[in-house]
Amino acid sequence: MSKFTIYPAIDIRGGKAVRLVQGDYSQETVYNDSPVSAARDWEAQGASWIHLVDLDGAKAGHPVNAELIAEIARSVQVPVQLGGGLRTEADVELLLTLGVTRVILGTAAIEDRDFVERVLAKHGDRVAIGIDARDGYVATRGWLETSEVKAEELAKELAGKGAGTFIFTDISRDGMMEGPNVEAIRSLAAYSGARVIASGGVSRIEDLRALSQYAEQGISGAIVGKALYTGAISLADAVQELQPEQ
Repeated sequence: MSKFTIYPAIDIRGGKAVRLVQGDYSQETVYNDSPVSAARDWEAQGASWIHLVDLDGAKAGHPVNAELIAEIARSVQVPVQLGGGLRTEADVELLLTLGVTRVILGTAAIEDRDFVERVLAKHGDRVAIGIDARDGYVATRGWLETSEVKAEELAKELAGKGAGTFIFTDISRDGMMEGPNVEAIRSLAAYSGARVIASGGVSRIEDLRALSQYAEQGISGAIVGKALYTGAISLADAVQELQPEQ
């Protein structure tokens, strides 16, 4: 049986754990003054991975919260994955050296394909590709711009270059608590033949159940943010039900 993993999200901005609505930096809610404390809390509730986003880095185009990210990685026993502003090989090497288990490349997948292919060739499974889509087309630069590249085409192309894991966000669902776009996620997994982690829109445990049904078809997990912070989903309950072997 294919494994389904729940990834609690910690979005870092200004040194705090926050959530944005649809990637809008003007619509921010601070959920924890200490991202380190948030990571420890999620680990204590059974998380087997932690998902980090350097929101400042996504906007700046380079890592901004590296020291804090390193502290989080040291503070928990479970692996962490991180995205946000990784656009050079030096940035990738830095974060991997600091204890990040898997880095996520987003904007670079569109804007610097040679770089992405070099990083995939060198680091393999320690690299995931974040595909953020608006109406089926890839969005870049912290969702501030939309490209003319179709999400499925990008995934298929990069899978052919060695990408084994994609993190797919339907921007229209992110932070809106409306449920994930299950069909789009299934389609991306089928089209690319790779593992896809769903992100955006998970608002209740039923959403996680719906996604986990397709673990055998490539939906390997889901990132959950706002629903955990508001208490709409209990991480401990979700892990117990959907990751019983852990």
